[in-house]
Amino acid sequence: MPELDFRVVCAEVVKYAAGPTIMFRLEVENSPAGEQIKAVMLRAQIRIEALQRRYSDEEKLRLHDLFGNADRWGKTVRSLLWTHAAVTVPPFLGECTVEIPIVCTYDFDVVGAKYLYALETGEVPLLFLFSGTVLYENEAGVQISQISWEKEASFRLPIRIWKETMDHYFPNSAWLRIGKEVYDRLYAFKTQNGMIGWDDALQGLLELAGDREHVEC
Repeated sequence: MPELDFRVVCAEVVKYAAGPTIMFRLEVENSPAGEQIKAVMLRAQIRIEALQRRYSDEEKLRLHDLFGNADRWGKTVRSLLWTHAAVTVPPFLGECTVEIPIVCTYDFDVVGAKYLYALETGEVPLLFLFSGTVLYENEAGVQISQISWEKEASFRLPIRIWKETMDHYFPNSAWLRIGKEVYDRLYAFKTQNGMIGWDDALQGLLELAGDREHVEC
């Protein structure tokens, strides 16, 4: 029965895709290489091991929504689910390399995106948890087995890769999801004040808020 092991070796920005995508390169090894692997229907749960890195004071402020005050981080910082992925591994004998594309989101209601946006420098400690089905061939013919539940691989993703990915697809931009009623009010404010873009409308509201705070002081 195959005994597959996995190792994530690198990650890079995908320049041309339908959405912001990071490509992870994964080495798959069957040790000892006794069986001909016909295919692997591989699934991966990718988690952020937030405890395994240090944070600057600025990053701690940005992560307040996720973990609360820094003096409580010993209890509140935890592993976070980033995303799931699936890939079909082609036939191989011994070992092979496959690519796992991860589509990234700029939706800050998603915990993973909020965490990644908060980081300035350094690396993101990732844990890939693997599962799936292996189709292989031995003396008895074609067989099927399941990937052992404890199979995993660690990888430290440079945060610059995520930032470069988002900057490539959304240059100098960030996404904000709001309720329809708020959108309608913001649209009316923009139209009534002859503003061209949403940046102008939001900047106008911020300036109004600043003026009111100044008066109250």
